[in-house]
Amino acid sequence: MRFELMLTEKAHYPIRVMARVLGVTPSGFYAWRGRPLITPQVRRNETLGRRIRLIHADSRGTYGSPRVLRALREEGERVGRNRIIRLMRRERLAGKPRRRFRVTTQSDPAAVPAPNRLARQFAIDGPNRVWAGDLTAVPTAQGWLYLAVVLDLWSRRVVGWAVRATLETEVVIAAWHMAVGRRQAAPQLHHSDRGAQYTSDAYQRLLTGQHVVCSMSRRGDCWDNAPVESFFRTLKVELLPDALWPTRAAATRAVHDFIERFYNTRRLHSSLGYQSPAQFEQRAQVA
Repeated sequence: MRFELMLTEKAHYPIRVMARVLGVTPSGFYAWRGRPLITPQVRRNETLGRRIRLIHADSRGTYGSPRVLRALREEGERVGRNRIIRLMRRERLAGKPRRRFRVTTQSDPAAVPAPNRLARQFAIDGPNRVWAGDLTAVPTAQGWLYLAVVLDLWSRRVVGWAVRATLETEVVIAAWHMAVGRRQAAPQLHHSDRGAQYTSDAYQRLLTGQHVVCSMSRRGDCWDNAPVESFFRTLKVELLPDALWPTRAAATRAVHDFIERFYNTRRLHSSLGYQSPAQFEQRAQVA
């Protein structure tokens, strides 16, 4: 307060006189005056910058400005996206770019695929009505690790998943068993591509035995299973390290952590109004 008073009155009184009266030194006043002015806007940006760094770190360094903005608004912050973009640039923070990944679909020419009964109707109005499954490959120094997942399209939650070192039908069967065990139910409709694992007799017997109607994408059309394809893109962008995992076991631990501790419970999904699958399901139950 004393330096502010001196700055206000310096046109009327000598600095040395005011410094002696107020018990400060002239050099202290000049040093204070040389500091940058801390305005309320500067303080606000510093506070927002700290929150942005924390949110970005909590997202494993994957969130871009749209999800950072929604996370801040969930906390009650009233802020515009342009400001978030500027602050993220200042902090040198950005979302992860997309990466290419291996296509694993191998059809059985002798199999008769199911028709596309889902027909891209991805907006589902309740749990355990439509599940979608697919496979992808994760690279490791020991070779490929194959990941099968089952999503409940209502909440986009990964309800079942499994990994194996080989691309056999058993991996999709294991993912199915996890999903049914967790949900304590089977869906009304199951959708997948025409991969040999899904058209196999063993997998089809599972569906028939639990009275599940089968639906399959048209040949070569990834958009027919877009929610699962979107999950795989997210996984490859946000999970895969720059260097290969040294072992399949290390990759398996990372996949488990990503799905169970981040994707299902914390990651904000634009298709769910920027809620995580767990939040979406919890709020739907309350409503």
